[in-house]
Amino acid sequence: MVIEYVGQNIRQVIADMREKRYEEEGIGSSYMFRVDHDTIIDATKCGNFARFINHSCNPNCYAKVITVESQKKIVIYSRQPINVNEEITYDYKFPIEDEKIPCLCGAENCRGTLN
Repeated sequence: MVIEYVGQNIRQVIADMREKRYEEEGIGSSYMFRVDHDTIIDATKCGNFARFINHSCNPNCYAKVITVESQKKIVIYSRQPINVNEEITYDYKFPIEDEKIPCLCGAENCRGTLN
């Protein structure tokens, strides 16, 4: 285990409203991580360092939803040993987005999009 992705557990309806508000407020990025169909962890305004982990098509970590005392959590695990000063990355795998989001990870096996 590397780190748990923490923030506020919210429903999809609230996530949609917040994303719109964040855009209106000029917040460049929101840090929302989908747990399941209707649950999102919003780490935009309260979260930990996990929200800053970048995407890669050749990641050294992966994200997994686990259940602890009937609460779903997202945990980042390493795929391999990670060297000192090596960037921690995982594959965002955005499956639900309507528009293709370009990927700029630079990996040799880059898919070209995050979804």
